[in-house]
Amino acid sequence: MKLRVLIAADEHLAKEKLIGLLSKELDIELLPTASSGMETVKHVRDFKPDALFLDIEMPGIDGFQTARLLHDLDFHPFVIFTTASEQYALEAFEIGAIDYLLKPYGEERLRQTIDRLRERKSGTRKQVENEFNEDAAVPAKEGCRLTHSKLLVEGYDRIMVLDTDMIVYAVKEEKYTRIYMADGRSYTSKQTLHELGHRLGSAFFRPHRSYLLNLNFIQEIEPWFNGAYNAVIKLPEQTKIPVSRNEIKDMLLLLQGK
Repeated sequence: MKLRVLIAADEHLAKEKLIGLLSKELDIELLPTASSGMETVKHVRDFKPDALFLDIEMPGIDGFQTARLLHDLDFHPFVIFTTASEQYALEAFEIGAIDYLLKPYGEERLRQTIDRLRERKSGTRKQVENEFNEDAAVPAKEGCRLTHSKLLVEGYDRIMVLDTDMIVYAVKEEKYTRIYMADGRSYTSKQTLHELGHRLGSAFFRPHRSYLLNLNFIQEIEPWFNGAYNAVIKLPEQTKIPVSRNEIKDMLLLLQGK
């Protein structure tokens, strides 16, 4: 029986390396690859792969946010996260991944992953789906519901506890990140936008490399220039967040719940 595999990554060299290694396995059928989170969701829906090799760092929604969106589908592939960093392993397994591959990929390590996939594939589908759901720490998403209720932000002399539902957006400021709240207050965090995106969940989107935006606060979207847009957010004072032309499509799809 063929093991149908989908690879989702935007880094060309790493993708080609993984394709080359997997192509050596006679029982693996490689499906068309995906290069973004939303394209991955569409490919899973269309091709129904047995396994998904999912890169954590991708444009638009990242690998973790993509995996959470997949929980809404009737069909659940086995998820193997791929990354160059060890720091996300705990979150990967909390989401329900069956493995966590570090780049650069080694043939022996990849073979262990493939053997694990074969074992899972040989089990009954019902047993596998129950296992997946029991392992997953994140509940099914309704609209843009957040997956965590509090965020700890380390200040100069104290730790602030922020309600994530009230976080409107975050912006990169030199060595720090500034977090803006719905009540008009703001806080400085040592966490990067990438780290905050992983922590805050699927309601948050990177419309621009310097911003992380809570989709629930968008009031309207207006054209800017050269294919870019501005997201107008709901605050006492109107605030506009830039949306790059590369991210506008994914953001609109998320706002429509797709």
